[in-house]
Amino acid sequence: MTYEPGYEIYEPPERRPVRRRRSTLDSPLLSAGLVVVVLGLVAAVFFVPGLLAPGPDSSSRPSIVPTVAGPTVTPTFARPTPSPAPTFLSYTVRSGDTLNSIARQFDTTGRSIAWWNRGTYPKLDPLGPGYDPNTIRVGWVLLLLPGTVVDDANPPSLPPSPAA
Repeated sequence: MTYEPGYEIYEPPERRPVRRRRSTLDSPLLSAGLVVVVLGLVAAVFFVPGLLAPGPDSSSRPSIVPTVAGPTVTPTFARPTPSPAPTFLSYTVRSGDTLNSIARQFDTTGRSIAWWNRGTYPKLDPLGPGYDPNTIRVGWVLLLLPGTVVDDANPPSLPPSPAA
């Protein structure tokens, strides 16, 4: 290399390593001890309930309780219990009975007894052509509901089955 006169090449001064002072934190045992203490504190905060904040039994803060998503009620497939059907009483006609005398005994009307027995005895059908409430025979078994009166505007749709 050729150098022109008047120019000098700069050379930096020789550097010596600088000795720095050692800190107590430079010790590997002390560093490991600090790591263990910090991890222990973090674990205590997360795993010890009520350490930093009041627990769920404290009334100072409302607690948030996680809920499981989805329905919690299990459906039942039980059918509703039906209302009991009226219980008919059977009465055997005796000599001297009339529909009205029987009706008075059981707190109902002669026409109601006729409605309930129209299927078994067609002469008792209030809508039939041969309706005769005064004609009942000894030995007939009449079905009736004590204390019940049939509404003529809404008569029973089906007559009860013959004497049970």
